[in-house]
Amino acid sequence: MREFKILEIKQGVFDDNNKQADGLREDLKKRGTFLLNLMSSPGSGKTTTLVKTIRALKETVKIGVMEADIDSDVDAVTIGQEDVKVIQLHTGGMCHLDAEMTRQGLHGLGMDDLDLVILENVGNLVCPAEFDTGSSKNAMILSVPEGDDKPLKYPLMFSIVDVLLINKIDVLPYFDFDVDACIERAKKCNPNIKVILCSARNGEGIEEFADWIKTEVATWKKEQ
Repeated sequence: MREFKILEIKQGVFDDNNKQADGLREDLKKRGTFLLNLMSSPGSGKTTTLVKTIRALKETVKIGVMEADIDSDVDAVTIGQEDVKVIQLHTGGMCHLDAEMTRQGLHGLGMDDLDLVILENVGNLVCPAEFDTGSSKNAMILSVPEGDDKPLKYPLMFSIVDVLLINKIDVLPYFDFDVDACIERAKKCNPNIKVILCSARNGEGIEEFADWIKTEVATWKKEQ
């Protein structure tokens, strides 16, 4: 029997991506451009939350948006109606964006006049959590209909995000969703996670999220 090598390809891919992500973060820091990676499951209200957040920010912050999807331009069309710079990224079947794909998107979008770029990542609680995009901060949305057990099922996602938006709280009376239990589970994954209760439908919690973003953008620029 011939001898053979065992090559840990996945680990190698992650190592290479992490180096590219660190380089991208350094470039963004020099430019003073803050990149927010926004993740969630499909149907969580990510695009609607983003629209409301843009409206709360765009008078004081220059915003660009990268919409990542396997296909279609539905979300880019929606965001484009908010009069902000937007680009649609098609991943060609990939369920996430990595650092190089993000860099390509930023190049296509153009960053010269932007304080903030928001990447609306592919709808998925698994793959996007595994790949560092080079973002300044990570955020995720968990909607009430998805259930309060998601931190138990997808701990990696909750461990890497800086802020968790629990969305669709307007429908809490109709679902068996324990907010306190969800927050406790999320904090076991990540003790430093910031949790914001919100409703993209009625706007509750959006100002708090927008204020958090403004503070983070200002801090990022000061650290140039």
